[in-house]
This record gives sequence, C-alpha cells and structure tokens, in this order.
Amino acid sequence: MKTWKKAGLTALAGSLVATSAFAGAMTVSGSANLTYTSNTGAQDTTGADGTAAGVDGNRWGMSKGITFSGSGEMDNGWTVSVSNTLANGASSALGITLDMGDAGSLNYEGGTSGRGIGKIADMMPYADDGYDNGIDVDGTGTAGGVTGKVSGGSQGFHYSKAMDMIEIGVGYAPKGQAGSTSGGVNGAGAGASSVSAFIKIDPMDGLEIGFGTGETAAATAGDKSQTDDHTTMYASYVYGPLTIAYQVSEVDTYTSGRSDDESTNWGVLYAVNDEMSINYVSHTNEDDVKTATDEEVTGWGASYTSGSMTFKAHRNKGTNIGNVASKTSEHTEIGVTFAF
Repeated sequence: MKTWKKAGLTALAGSLVATSAFAGAMTVSGSANLTYTSNTGAQDTTGADGTAAGVDGNRWGMSKGITFSGSGEMDNGWTVSVSNTLANGASSALGITLDMGDAGSLNYEGGTSGRGIGKIADMMPYADDGYDNGIDVDGTGTAGGVTGKVSGGSQGFHYSKAMDMIEIGVGYAPKGQAGSTSGGVNGAGAGASSVSAFIKIDPMDGLEIGFGTGETAAATAGDKSQTDDHTTMYASYVYGPLTIAYQVSEVDTYTSGRSDDESTNWGVLYAVNDEMSINYVSHTNEDDVKTATDEEVTGWGASYTSGSMTFKAHRNKGTNIGNVASKTSEHTEIGVTFAF
C-alpha cells in the first residue's frame, strides 16, 4: 500500500512538471503615475454664503498598476493567453484570449474593456487621455459625463479577425448588473444583453475607415429590458507625422419622447519626433429633445517620452454638458508615468 502511494505521488509530480513546462511563461509589468489635476465647474460658482464654493480639494494624486500575463500553445497550434491588472490594488482588465490563427481570435473580458462597437467608440488620435477625461456636469469628476458615446457593453465576449485590408469584430456582453464571478450568476435587476459588430477597412496606405452598429440595454432607469440602437462611422488618415480623424455617432433610444443623441468628433495629432506628440480634439453632441443647447467639448494633449519615463499633459473644456446650458466643466492634468 505504501509502495503504491509512493509510485502515485511520483507520477503526479512528473505530470505537474510536464504540465508546467507546457503552459509557457508568466510575465509581470507595471507602472506608476503621479499627477497634478485641476477641476473647475458648477461647484465653483456659489457656496452657502454666495461666494465661490472652493471645493477642489487636494490636487495631487498617484496611481499604480501591476499586470500579470501568460500564454501557452496548444497541440493544434492555437494559443491561449490570460492577463490580469491590479490597478491600485483592485483587480481590473481580467481577460482570457484564444488565438485561433487564421480562424481569428476570441476573447472573454471580465473587467471593463469595450466589446464589439465599443472597440471603435472613440477613434480620435491622442497624445494623452481623451477629450472626455475629467469632464462632467459639475466639475467634480463624479456626475454625468459627456453624452453621445456609443457602447457595446464591457464584460463579455469579443471575436475579431483580420483579412488583408479588412478587420471585423463582433461583441456580446451578457445582461447583468455587474460581471458575475466564476461559478456565480448575476443578481436581480439584470437588463438586456448587448450585441454589436464593426468593420474596419484600409483601402490605401495611411487611410482607415470603419463602421459599427449594435444595441445595448436602455440607459433609462426602469427600461433595462429594452435596448437602444448605437451606430458609428469614422475615417482617419496618417500622412507623415500628421494624423487626422473624423467620427459621427448616433444613439437612438427605444421609444419616442426619450433623448436621441448625434455626436460629431474630429481630431488631429502631430508627432514632432519619435519622443514627442501633441493633439487637439473637438466634440459636439446634438440632443433631439434639448435642441437649444449643443454639448461642446474641446481638448488638447501632449506627451514626451524618455526611456521608461513619460511626461503627459492635457486640458479639456466643456460647455452645456448633458445639453444643459448651465453645466460647464474644465479639467487640466499634468503627470509623469514610470513603466517597469
């Protein structure tokens, strides 16, 4: 009996060693970011005594992230990879990807990555964060941001395949209040699932055009079993150090009387050299209910990289946020990021 146990443990140990060798390697990477930020908006207009509220708070902040990733090749040549990012100690960007070679790639994201049309929701060129970073209805960074943006859900499946000058993508984000854990299901209040797709075409050197369409759970509370229609189309062109992009998006709600949005974005990026880039982006959203006030946001950004250190800065300014005349917001951020 003791001999049998010893032989079994020896075989098990050999099996584990073989499996570990087959599984491939794990890698770890990370980053640290230090920023100085200024937010202004409706909270600066009046306080209880009729003067400026002055509730900007501490403008210095730091974030850090560690990403674990690994991959292994299957007997048929396909590759399985997994990655997980710990952002400020909390799990984020947890995903598994199956690369099937000529058959395309299938990914499941348990974090907050875009699915389907969400992959092309914003195709503007940036040197730093997007035009919507830090913009909201009261300048605090916590209430009602930029409108007119398309979405295909964040947690679920995404399939993609590239064929010469064409790339297609299909996304499916199962209904739910939040991503269910392994072996679990969502709780009450789950809404409709999101289904969407996009196509990208590169008809000539430097030019890329794309179109996406889909539907996602209605944004209005109490209507989550219904879906809103999302569509977007864009074109971008790269000529030497210059990149120009233009994008139009629409969000049509499922019933009349609700706000439908149509946004237009354009942007330009100039690569001064291999280390430094600058960009400018403009966003306008028209609401078919609040027709008198178009939401308008502009932003510029710059970045400079030296080795593993990157200096970045951006400033975004919005008026009529949420298509309400009294809502303005400005966000300025300067930071340095270290990658390791």
